[in-house]
Amino acid sequence: MKVFRNIALVVVVLVTVIVVGLCGIYKYMLSPIGKDTKTIEVEIPANSSRSTIAKILKEKKLIRDENFFLLYVKLFKIADMKAGYYDLSKNMSTEDLVKVLRKGSTKNPNEVRITFQEGINMRQIATIISKKTKNSYEDVLKKANDPVYLKTLIEKYWFIDDSILQEGIYYGLEGYLFPETYSLTNEEVSIEYIFEKMLDEMDRVLTSYKEDIEKSSYSIHQLLALASMVEKESATVSDRGKVASVFYNRLQVGMSLGSDVTTRYAFQVDDPKQRLTEAQYNTPNPYNTRVTNGTMNGKLPIGPIGTISRTSLEAALKPEATSYLYFIANIQTKETFYYEKSSDFEVKRAELKKVNGGF
Repeated sequence: MKVFRNIALVVVVLVTVIVVGLCGIYKYMLSPIGKDTKTIEVEIPANSSRSTIAKILKEKKLIRDENFFLLYVKLFKIADMKAGYYDLSKNMSTEDLVKVLRKGSTKNPNEVRITFQEGINMRQIATIISKKTKNSYEDVLKKANDPVYLKTLIEKYWFIDDSILQEGIYYGLEGYLFPETYSLTNEEVSIEYIFEKMLDEMDRVLTSYKEDIEKSSYSIHQLLALASMVEKESATVSDRGKVASVFYNRLQVGMSLGSDVTTRYAFQVDDPKQRLTEAQYNTPNPYNTRVTNGTMNGKLPIGPIGTISRTSLEAALKPEATSYLYFIANIQTKETFYYEKSSDFEVKRAELKKVNGGF
């Protein structure tokens, strides 16, 4: 009997070792391949069998063994893994992978992401759209100034009115399209679809400032024009409140705003390195606030000159309280200097002109 007991004990031990070993192997084979979190795009075609899915995952080096994957899905009776495009990674276990595949994917392989930066104008927006989608540069600008289309937008959005239809406006939607990164279905999307995604975002942003907008003595169109100037003229974000105050102070005393960026916009000079001429500065234009014949004294440009950020909008709505009438920036150090008197401003201007070699 003792011999039989010893044999039984040996058998139990062996079985235990085998079971523990198999469990360890099973656990290991279903564990993550590695610690790499970099995503790997995987396509699971429609009507793929469990064997096909196992093969795809093995080819992408996301599982160790197809048979163990199949064993897992069979043991847990998993038959609802879905077709689609997935972003998976090697730090996912078989359990993790199966959970994702059962949930399904909304990933669109044809998705196009477009980023529009603060301060760019409609011509630059058109260039970006033409590079990222099937729409042409010319068609984008044409749509941005199509009176029939613009009237539909006036009816749809509370913050757009007939101001965008004024004679002399270069592009009706200039300044109304909020700069952000947008996800588009594919490169075949229409210009209207892109514009209205950007307008929807502007709607959301402006709505959050609606109380301040209603308190302002300026229209939304004028506030956007002012904010677009602040956007382009400010060396840093922290300067925007003071820059806005200079513009407000000038408007109140009937001075011209004297903004170089409006002259650049008036003559469609997008290259910041290209110098403007005295003739350009002195040519009357509803955008040119540098003109010296007095026609722009106490006036904003006819419309916005580019996209705006939240901080520039906030500066336009709530400028800092100052008595400054002049400012000038050191283009090398990004410092901005503010003055109440033109004489002090001219001294600094001459100093910076020497330092910056013809600034």
